Amino acid sequence: MKPPLALGFTLIELLVTIAMIAIVTAIGVPAFKDTIRNNVLTAGMNDFIATLNFARSEAVKRGVTVTARKTSTSTPDEWGSGWESGWEVFTDSPNDQNKYGTKEGTDQTLRVHEPLKNNYTLRGNNNFINYISYKPSGESNNLGSFALCDTSVSGNPTKRTARLIAVSILGRISLTADSDNDGILKKNDGTDFTSCTNP
Repeated sequence: MKPPLALGFTLIELLVTIAMIAIVTAIGVPAFKDTIRNNVLTAGMNDFIATLNFARSEAVKRGVTVTARKTSTSTPDEWGSGWESGWEVFTDSPNDQNKYGTKEGTDQTLRVHEPLKNNYTLRGNNNFINYISYKPSGESNNLGSFALCDTSVSGNPTKRTARLIAVSILGRISLTADSDNDGILKKNDGTDFTSCTNP
C-alpha cells in the first residue's frame, strides 16, 4: 500500500511565498492609490464641467443670464470659502439692489451640487473666485480657470494631483495639458500651474 501524499508546505516554500506577496503588495499599493486619486479627480472635474455646460446651455435656452456660484455648507445663500464647499446654478436677474452673482428672491435655482470629498479643493482664479455667469449668447462674464486639487499630496500640483479647467470669454471649456512633459500642468499663458488657491 502506497503512503498518503504530503500536502503541506516546507518552511522555505512558505517564506518564498510570503516574500513574493510582500513584493507585489509594495509595488501594487502605491499604483492603486494613484489610480484612486486619478479617478476621484476625474469624477470631480467631470461634475464641475457638466455644471458649467449646464449653466451655459440654460442661459442660451432661457435667454437670461445664468450663474454658477460657490455656496457655503453652513449658510447656502452665501458664498463659501471655496468651490469645494458645493455650488449652485440659478437664473440671475439683477435689479437696483443687486449685481450679477448674487442670488435674490426672483432668481430660480436650477441645480445644486454637494461638497467635494475631504482633501480636495476647487478654486477659481481672480476672475472666478465666487461665481461665473453665462449670458444668453453663451459667453461667460470673464475668462479664467479653475483648479481641482488633491491637497493630501504636498508640493506643486502635477497632472496626477490636479486638474486645471480653463474657460474662454466665449464660454468654451478646455483642460490644460502638460505641454513640456515635466509632470506639471500649464496655464493658458504657458507658465507652470503652481498654486491650488489661485490658478
